Amino acid sequence: MKLEKRYAEHPEDAKRYDTKTMRERFLFDKVFVKDEISLCYTHSDRVVFGGAHPVSKKLSLTGGKDFGSEVFLDRRELGIICIDGEGTVSADGTEYKMKKGDGLYLGKGTKDVVFTGQGGKPPKFYLASAPAHAAHPAAFIPMDKANPRKLGEQASANVRTIYQYVHPAVCPSCQLVMGMTVLEEGSIWNTMPCHTHERRMEVYLYFDMKENAAVFHLHGQPEETRHLVVINEQAVISPSWSIHSGAGTAAYTFIWAMAGENQTFDDMDTLAPAELGKGDLFGSS
Repeated sequence: MKLEKRYAEHPEDAKRYDTKTMRERFLFDKVFVKDEISLCYTHSDRVVFGGAHPVSKKLSLTGGKDFGSEVFLDRRELGIICIDGEGTVSADGTEYKMKKGDGLYLGKGTKDVVFTGQGGKPPKFYLASAPAHAAHPAAFIPMDKANPRKLGEQASANVRTIYQYVHPAVCPSCQLVMGMTVLEEGSIWNTMPCHTHERRMEVYLYFDMKENAAVFHLHGQPEETRHLVVINEQAVISPSWSIHSGAGTAAYTFIWAMAGENQTFDDMDTLAPAELGKGDLFGSS
């Protein structure tokens, strides 16, 4: 298991970052590595995220000094969504067969978590974990059991369906909230009008992108935004002070995961496009 770390950033410091530094601090580009569990530990709400990609061997989720326990879920909870292939997740001996679009929640205290392929196309499991103070039961969440919310309009190129997986409407968790948003063909914008939520950080994983496609992910404080160019199967950290929105060169899918003060999905501060850059982008005062 490999682990990278990202330390929390002050928004005033982030204003001075060049493109290289922005990518080093906020982009995680090694999400799926053959026969590895590849994780990133961000000190923004101490969220851990990444991928498990079992191809020729089983992969075990382990703890260690970075987590203060030899058991990864000793004081954490975990959300899993399979984004490709088919495989099995074993949690304390209970096996969950998962295909693309299936989700799984594992609560605090789960001892042994093992990822295995089932033959055929190797699975890619996306993982998101947050500290937990109480144990909740495991929940297998196939896509048809997730809570759907259809949003957007064709005229603004943002028709999309939000599937809530780890969410109070679907299963209990301590602070982790996780889901998947699928854009329809011809739609390229996500989360626009954009927002911040000072009470929660968020991580986006972009995937199901066409060859040579990219997403221009908007980042930073509303009055001074930056962007990160993201390609298929890369993830972006958005601290609580940052907007998180993006426009792609074609339709795509992304997984969002949040942790922080509360689990209220609509607890956000929405910003009209003209408010970005204090309106300077539109020539207003």
